[in-house]
Amino acid sequence: MPIDTAELVRWGHTALTVLVDVSPHEPVRLRTLTCGPTAPAAPELNQPLVELLVAGAGRARTSQRLNDTVVGRRLRHGGSVQTVDGRWHQLRLDLRDEQSGLAAAVFLRSADGVSACQTWTTVTNEGTEAVLLQAVTSFAAGFSGGPVDDLDVLSGDSEWLAEGRWSRQALRQQAAVDLNLGLHGQDGRGRFAVTSGGTWSTGRHLPTAGLADRVTGHTWLWQIEHNGAWRWEIGERLAGAYVALLGPTDPDHQWLQTLHPGESFTTVRASVAVSDGGLDGAVAAMTAHRRALVRSDAARAGRPVVFNDYMNTLMGDPTTAKLLPLIDAAADAGADVFCIDAGWYDDGGTWWDSVGQWLPSTTRFPGGIGEVLDRIRERGMVPGLWLEPEVIGVRSVMADRLPAAAFLQRGGVRLAEHGRHHLDLRHPAAVAHLDEVVDRLVGMGVGYLKLDYNIDPGPGTDLAASSVGSGLLDHNRAHLAWLDGILDRHPGLILENCASGAMRMDYALLSRLHLQSTSDQQDYLRYPPIAVAAPLSMLPEQAANWAYPQPDMTDEQIAFTLCTGLAGRLYLSGDLAAMTERQRASVAAAVQAHHLVRDDLGTAVAHWPLGLPRWADPWLSLALTTADTTYLTVWRRPGAAPAAALHLPHLAGRDVDVDVDVIYPRDLDPWTSRWDAAAATLHVESHTPTPTARLLRIRAHQ
Repeated sequence: MPIDTAELVRWGHTALTVLVDVSPHEPVRLRTLTCGPTAPAAPELNQPLVELLVAGAGRARTSQRLNDTVVGRRLRHGGSVQTVDGRWHQLRLDLRDEQSGLAAAVFLRSADGVSACQTWTTVTNEGTEAVLLQAVTSFAAGFSGGPVDDLDVLSGDSEWLAEGRWSRQALRQQAAVDLNLGLHGQDGRGRFAVTSGGTWSTGRHLPTAGLADRVTGHTWLWQIEHNGAWRWEIGERLAGAYVALLGPTDPDHQWLQTLHPGESFTTVRASVAVSDGGLDGAVAAMTAHRRALVRSDAARAGRPVVFNDYMNTLMGDPTTAKLLPLIDAAADAGADVFCIDAGWYDDGGTWWDSVGQWLPSTTRFPGGIGEVLDRIRERGMVPGLWLEPEVIGVRSVMADRLPAAAFLQRGGVRLAEHGRHHLDLRHPAAVAHLDEVVDRLVGMGVGYLKLDYNIDPGPGTDLAASSVGSGLLDHNRAHLAWLDGILDRHPGLILENCASGAMRMDYALLSRLHLQSTSDQQDYLRYPPIAVAAPLSMLPEQAANWAYPQPDMTDEQIAFTLCTGLAGRLYLSGDLAAMTERQRASVAAAVQAHHLVRDDLGTAVAHWPLGLPRWADPWLSLALTTADTTYLTVWRRPGAAPAAALHLPHLAGRDVDVDVDVIYPRDLDPWTSRWDAAAATLHVESHTPTPTARLLRIRAHQ
């Protein structure tokens, strides 16, 4: 039906407009999701707002999609409520299927002035019979952009040591082959579906992705905010492309949820940002939205420079003798936090499968770990410790002390992976154990915890659960509740999110935790593409990029790895105690440069002057921009040509009012640069032998 005859619910604010078609004899559908206070005319998109895959009803047409469900088609509008709470605008839409008795409440919330919204669905069984859910969408909508021929998919793959490998491809090259659907009179059956299972939410693919109209620039960028299993899919319907975002499902993750009469189920949350300015505009909108999602106490924690003893340095073998000189060197370099990484609890040297009690080693620290923690405090730094709370080693004393029901199980057998059992945080004994550990460590004066996570238990647990996947989902949610409890009890505690690097960089966790380790990559030449891609998945102020300068590095190599750290939150390691005075001075200069950058990180937005990074690109660049300053990190890797052209469209039209200076390193061979105002392009050239990198500051004056 034409938009001017449809019954519409309009919602939003100055930066976002949502139109929902609530015509009484049709499924409720999102008609428009646009930036700005007005909505342009939009085509009729035949994608229901909620898809409910239910055993006994299934899909209306057979496919491998999670759309066009029978119940989704039958849901009708029952009312809506709009509220405002502080800066948050919220819309609730009530839907009901009279035949099954299922009701769905769809929530959208958006921060004032931000062209993005968070969305989720609550399903309630208002009927008289139990219903078995197989999948429920957090978000489902037809893309309100142009024709499928003009659309590109933006997506990212990930794995240990190679996080965030993004690509942009035409949707027609993915799963929207031109089938001449109009001739056939029905929707297609193919889809481009991306899934992640288990608890490494970003271990294979990223829950952040997008759809962009390459002609108009209209772009959606979304993220599924879940620390467990998820699915997103894109496909073509007769009226255009659709997007569906979900948490765990039966087809993908062995998730089933029985709803007895009166019971409800709420999906995981997802967020969608919208822009008419292409990917950069959508990233800016999502960045502002992520800042609104982060806990206020996390935002107030500041941005301390963290020195961690692990990467390419002690590698899990800390002792008092090794740590004391490192502590002094880190303090001299300007670190604010000193974190003792893995091994601090180990007396025997084979600690991997014995972790779980978290008592300090007596052999590693003959005078007690308190001696080391005191030295950290004496040098003006906050003491930190590494912790992997969710696992219990198979040789740990805690494996027998905790009840069997406190662990994830299958068929009555405790799961084991890589020498570890996995706690089930639905169980009060598991939570009590971890609360005791954290409270004890904080009582020792620890103010920083690196929370690592190095195993994936698989689909979940069948103990006290409707299905394996539902058991895992409940555990995932209990994990988040445990973190909230820690932060409520210890508001000054800083928590780092780590999972074998960045195998779990989702906004269920990052809305709570202070910073994210972006990788475990030990090769300083391979780290830059990870750092460049990080702001697509997280806030720049949360992106903790390792820099690990070493005494055997050249001055340019030291600068190269430190520039990687300076492209977000500087996360420092390296054998600083064994360095020469000149080398230490270079590290200290990088910390001082980071002080200049970190004050602006909380308002910075990322841009990619060379486009999305590819793993083997010889030149790489990331721009972090504020209202009047651009921090531009540039890396030149082996095999690169001497020159590169960096496109900075946000500076278009600036000529003599653009100043470019190097803020790190200042004392090595200079690069040359030339600003082309007409093309908004900075041309840089370096004849320094590779590898070489620079952090530039560009100021635009009005």
